[in-house]
Amino acid sequence: MFVKALFSIFLIFSSACILIGAGTTIKPYKNSSKIESLLNQMTLDEKIGQLVQYSGTEPTGPEGKIIDIETEIKKGKVGSLLNVIGIKNIRKMQHIAVKQSRLGIPLIFGLDVVHGYKTIFPVPLAMASSWDMDAIEKAAKIAAVEASASGIQWTFAPMVDIARDPRWGRIVEGAGEDPFLGAAVAKAQIKGFQGDNTAHFSTVLACAKHYIAYGAAMAGRDYNNVDMSIRTLWEIYMPPFQAAIDAGVGSIMSSFNDVNGIPMTGNKKLLNTVLRDRLGFKGFVVSDWNSVAEMIPHGYAKNRYQAAKLALDAGLDMDMVSDVYQQELAKLLKNKQITMKQIDKAVRRVLKAKFDVGLFDNPFIYFNEERGKALVLTKEHRDAARDIARKSMVLLKNKDNLLPLNKNIKTIALIGPLADNQKDLLGPWCARGNKKDVITIMQGIKTVSPKTTILYSKGCEINTSSTKLFKEAVDAAKKADVIIAAIGEAEDMSAEAHSRADIDLPGVQIQLLKELKKTGKPIVAVLMNGRPLTINWTNDNIPAILETWFLGIEAGNAIADVLFGDYNPSGKLTVTFPHSVGQIPIFYNHRQTGRPHIGDDNHFVSKYLDIPNTPLYPFGYGLSYTTFRYSDIKLNKKNLKSGETLTASVNITNIGKIQGKETVQLYIQDLFASITQPVKKLIGFKQVTLNPGETKEISFVIKPSNMEILNQDMKKVIEPGDFKVFIGTNSIDTKFAKFTVNEK
Repeated sequence: MFVKALFSIFLIFSSACILIGAGTTIKPYKNSSKIESLLNQMTLDEKIGQLVQYSGTEPTGPEGKIIDIETEIKKGKVGSLLNVIGIKNIRKMQHIAVKQSRLGIPLIFGLDVVHGYKTIFPVPLAMASSWDMDAIEKAAKIAAVEASASGIQWTFAPMVDIARDPRWGRIVEGAGEDPFLGAAVAKAQIKGFQGDNTAHFSTVLACAKHYIAYGAAMAGRDYNNVDMSIRTLWEIYMPPFQAAIDAGVGSIMSSFNDVNGIPMTGNKKLLNTVLRDRLGFKGFVVSDWNSVAEMIPHGYAKNRYQAAKLALDAGLDMDMVSDVYQQELAKLLKNKQITMKQIDKAVRRVLKAKFDVGLFDNPFIYFNEERGKALVLTKEHRDAARDIARKSMVLLKNKDNLLPLNKNIKTIALIGPLADNQKDLLGPWCARGNKKDVITIMQGIKTVSPKTTILYSKGCEINTSSTKLFKEAVDAAKKADVIIAAIGEAEDMSAEAHSRADIDLPGVQIQLLKELKKTGKPIVAVLMNGRPLTINWTNDNIPAILETWFLGIEAGNAIADVLFGDYNPSGKLTVTFPHSVGQIPIFYNHRQTGRPHIGDDNHFVSKYLDIPNTPLYPFGYGLSYTTFRYSDIKLNKKNLKSGETLTASVNITNIGKIQGKETVQLYIQDLFASITQPVKKLIGFKQVTLNPGETKEISFVIKPSNMEILNQDMKKVIEPGDFKVFIGTNSIDTKFAKFTVNEK
């Protein structure tokens, strides 16, 4: 239905779009020779202009003066704008570019469409917890449809940074801690955003960010330095970017941080030699916000002049908002510090992107108000948001099967600062999302279980010290059959520049839970947050815990669907929950030590004195309302030659009473190698839906590439020897079998 509607709209408006573009001075450049023809017509100022991006919200120059953006566009001195909102405003700027500038080169308009444009989906960390690549791709596709119908051609997403430190605020924007899963999510998102044809009016150009290792900021503090081995860089942080490039991503954003002392904005080896020559990236690189100028406070560039040279030398094509390229590149060329060849190379990449999204064929094709009205925030999109939100939740605890709740339950005490909250449920980076469109938990429960009486009390604010609402909350709880406590973070406690040193529940929310527990009533904790939390007391004392993250506009309906059993939760964590910040960084795929902590008999092993080594909840963890039983693993052979494949199979049985979906996870360990290896690493996963009593065989083909390691010379090799293969419901609870790889 959705596809048919989209096709019909295309037929209705395509001829109108062509007419809008008719009469412009744009020549139909369609290939590399046309790019060269255009390049030969451009002045130096016009070339530099293509490398300049300004924000539509009061762009400023180096002295903080407001730039007359319309005048700059007329002069051909602007290549891109971001944060321009509304078709009328975008069309106005594009009209100036194509009608009033000398060559009529169109602008490309960008926006942070991270987890939806108007229809806001779960935050990326939540969507990754679905482990459902089709759902993730669909969310990105709908976001692209809505954004492109609103005049946007370029999104600054997906964020593919691996994050092992939950203190880092931007962990919410990515897929978690694992490079294999991160690569799969990156591929799905890029396919959703860009489709099969970036020139189609319903797609947007994707931008993989932030290249590279931004998620490894020291102490989890945003914008901080990154100091890591080249091995870790390649094994953990590089795979999602390689996957993005293999998926055809059109642009990449450089990161704010330095890597081993060199800011990424000016890191020639990583931006040029590695990204382009080794990884094969063919698109263009844009800086992060003002990061070219920020090489000065980094202490890497003496001034803006030097910063511009370092960035261009490194292969950075477009300068986001710092205005350094605009101010300094001509001087550098005049002084023979850079060459015209370097400028032309960068301009070609930017022009190619504009060709790729169809702007030269018709610079106004994205600006159709009727299409925008027809395709934004539709019922189909809301239904998809609800479905994906249900898939993204992770059931962390369910003692005595408290969940699902019976719809005949008479009275619920709905307590907490997030219980009837619209704003925070959107999550950070919510593009054009409007809190008025959000379904709250209270609204969702009323819809899903209309006969239930709800006694609501806010209980406390998210992050204050006041307990004045406690009594009201406790009084409501005493009258109820069950308590639902909607607790967690505010949406602005995660994302950029929102790192936290203490990642427990903020404010007095734990105290509120303690008061509610004294009533003796059963409690369901519904968590909303943008990162893993250290919720030890909650885990020890609350019988049911549902991790919902920030689920977007259909949050309340989706949460109610899960609470009352209309949907059986199937999400799995993509990032480890620690007991304490003292364990951070904590991740499942760590290397073994010479003194591993296997038991408590030996003091001189790698362990803490006051907490366990193990996490509160491990990577891959997530419960269901049913139970799955795993058989032992069957291997089609236990000895194989290097370069051969191996098939590992396991039978999964639903031994519970309701249908459920399980994410079956495949891990491998190279037991003895020339480089110490992780205790296990994810190499595959499959989802299976089983009816009660049903058994299915799940088979994985283990490829030679799954057995490769980076040896001491940083070359991919398969070293003969013994391996373990693990299959299980999470990274800890697994079955295993052994096999041996022999010489060829």
